[in-house]
Amino acid sequence: MYAAIVSLLLLALLLAAFVDGRWRYDVVALIGLVAGVALGIVPGHEAFSGFSHPAVVTVAAVLAMSHGLSLSGGTDLLARWLLPGGGQKVNLLAMCSSGALVSSVMNNVGALALLMPLAIRSRVESSRLLMPLSFATILGGLITLIGTPPNLIIAAARHQATGQAFGMFDFAPVGLAVAATGVLFIGLAGWRLLPRVSDTQGSAGADVFQMEDYLAEARVVAGCIAEGKTVAQLDELIAEMDVKVVGLIRGGRLIPAVPRLVKLVADDILMVETPPLDLHPFLEKLGLSAVDPGSPKTPLLESEDVGLIEAVVTSGSSLEGRSVLRARLQRQYGVNLLAVSRRGTPYRGRLRAFRFAAGDVLLLQGETERLRDVVGSIGCLPLAERGMKSPALPVKGARRSIAIFAASIIIGASGIIPIEVAVTAGALAMVLSGIMHIRQVYDAIDWSVIVLLGALLPLGDALETSGATGMVANLLLIIVGSGAPVLVLAGLMLVTITVTNILNNAATAVLMAPLAIQLAGTLAVSVDPFLMGVGVSASCAFMTPIGHQNNAIVMGPGAYKFGDYWKLGLPLTVVVFAVALPMILWVWPL
Repeated sequence: MYAAIVSLLLLALLLAAFVDGRWRYDVVALIGLVAGVALGIVPGHEAFSGFSHPAVVTVAAVLAMSHGLSLSGGTDLLARWLLPGGGQKVNLLAMCSSGALVSSVMNNVGALALLMPLAIRSRVESSRLLMPLSFATILGGLITLIGTPPNLIIAAARHQATGQAFGMFDFAPVGLAVAATGVLFIGLAGWRLLPRVSDTQGSAGADVFQMEDYLAEARVVAGCIAEGKTVAQLDELIAEMDVKVVGLIRGGRLIPAVPRLVKLVADDILMVETPPLDLHPFLEKLGLSAVDPGSPKTPLLESEDVGLIEAVVTSGSSLEGRSVLRARLQRQYGVNLLAVSRRGTPYRGRLRAFRFAAGDVLLLQGETERLRDVVGSIGCLPLAERGMKSPALPVKGARRSIAIFAASIIIGASGIIPIEVAVTAGALAMVLSGIMHIRQVYDAIDWSVIVLLGALLPLGDALETSGATGMVANLLLIIVGSGAPVLVLAGLMLVTITVTNILNNAATAVLMAPLAIQLAGTLAVSVDPFLMGVGVSASCAFMTPIGHQNNAIVMGPGAYKFGDYWKLGLPLTVVVFAVALPMILWVWPL
């Protein structure tokens, strides 16, 4: 009894910390794991057993292979195959259908990253398309074993309970019905429930930032205070002003992210980012002269070697929660942050004090050759490029990556070798064939998700072995009634849906799978419908922007507010529940 009560109290504290959001999910999970060992509910020798769990290995390998598809141009090739031209409704349905299809065999976030730039450039309003696209990619993950982490977790839970895991396409009958119905609802009627946002407010384009109002050029005059000073010394002189040096023109050549130890000489032209009211005091204090370029200023930020890129901050990004000053983008990565937009509205305050959050859209400037790599390394997704030409990727390499991915899925589904081995072999094949470097494999893996799963899985086992899940199961049976297993299953699904909208979907599956097994055992019915119910419900994170990474990612580019999600998310959840419950009972009878 002691272990069960302690387990439930620890779980309650973890849930409160997850909802509070002050600390990252992976940090909270690790704290919970250490606390579990200290309290004696998790055996010390099993503390890190979760990191060798097949579900964790599979998630890491699928993330790596998805990245290989992207690097090789395989995802772009798939997008061209899947997306026809047409009017607004056709584009919306095609985009959502493609998102669901692609996310059935790759990471949900990767599928969204593939299609979001196309969505923003399409004929459909961003506010009417990005949330539907996010929801569609979440729905698509229900179709296969590797489509979403919850499926892998409940497959492993089934293996633990029965000795046999779910196969690659065991999810397809229910998943296809739910995904198809959900996408049709979104494409035909659901999108009308979303707020209509003006083009400028709902677009992530450079015109949103209106950089021409906040960029100026200043010439270093011989004998002025700035002459002979380094950029670092200049920053100290203007520390009280909201002015930032974002470039230097010397001898007609534009130098972005100016090294801080470069000394200024006469006739250098400083490119500065500043509110109009701070420009005159800045020029006067340093003795600089204003330069009138005689044309819009934004193009001067670009050249053959320098470009602009728009990117959105993802959940788990190294920028999330940090101020611009602490992020040190210029010093550490050699790029300039020119502007920030949050929920479709450009930020006009002091940039150095701005704190990044998931969904923020950034306008970055840097050397063309490495700008996209920098965006990826800081945990952002590129939305659009300005003045940059992506290198042409050979179709042969793209097709090779698709072939490797498909072969891994087919071999894993056939049962010749375990799925975690098959997808790991696929990632290795992409490295050996030159599609990606081993360093890119490690960069592609979302380690926060890996740590989250690895830390929570032993805690999930502790809930079961301590008797905590039995206590919760008995309570649910008292509330719903033990005479009708269908009602118990429905109650379990509703509880899971509620939890997943405030908690990570993978964490929800880890916590609810043992409860599903306990309920099925108490009722003496098949465990399969209960696990399937948890799998579907854990992916129904449609009512909040915090329930799933994809929802947070589209919040900024789509100019959504927190309360916009339930307007489409609630009716979509009702539709999914109404389709999923009878389908589960038909395909996986009690």
